[in-house]
Amino acid sequence: MNKGRLEAFSDAVIAIIVTIMILEFKTPETAEMKALLENAPYFFAYIVTYLFVGVAWYNHHYMFSLTKRVTKRIYWLNNIWLLSMSFLPVATAWAGRFINSRGPEYFYYVVHFAWLMMYFLLSRALADANREVAPEVYQKITGMPIYGVIMKPYFWVIQVALIVAIYFFPAIERVLIVINSFTIKKSIANLAMLFCII
Repeated sequence: MNKGRLEAFSDAVIAIIVTIMILEFKTPETAEMKALLENAPYFFAYIVTYLFVGVAWYNHHYMFSLTKRVTKRIYWLNNIWLLSMSFLPVATAWAGRFINSRGPEYFYYVVHFAWLMMYFLLSRALADANREVAPEVYQKITGMPIYGVIMKPYFWVIQVALIVAIYFFPAIERVLIVINSFTIKKSIANLAMLFCII
């Protein structure tokens, strides 16, 4: 399978998802700066999700630039990963509008968690596909922080704590997802370095 086509398809889907998210941001009805504050909860949700998607896109690109093989398993896991990501605009808009409501925040969490697990399975499949044909690629992919974090008990403790915290403080979920995202993606040498590369 041609990995270039899979990368191009993934890039297109991700671009469409990010575009849909910004289209949810409503143009203020007045010329007053305070009119922007009415959209502040959605704007915050949008920024968190956009940064989350941007960091993941970078890591996705990194893994695919390394891989020597793309199997059917990788193809389907990539599609399921993109499917889970396609729910982000709805989850972001709903949670942004009802930032202190449990239902939208739990939905956002479920979408985020499903997306993260599919990303982990995709990266695992990429590593496995290269284990024998390119051991150095296998080492680089399995050396990514997502493996170290998801395999640690504290990751699962954080997930349980997050589920409980959402019940009492729904908006805290987005803050903890940012912390969780930076913990998992620290291999980029901080988000600032990501912006310098782009």
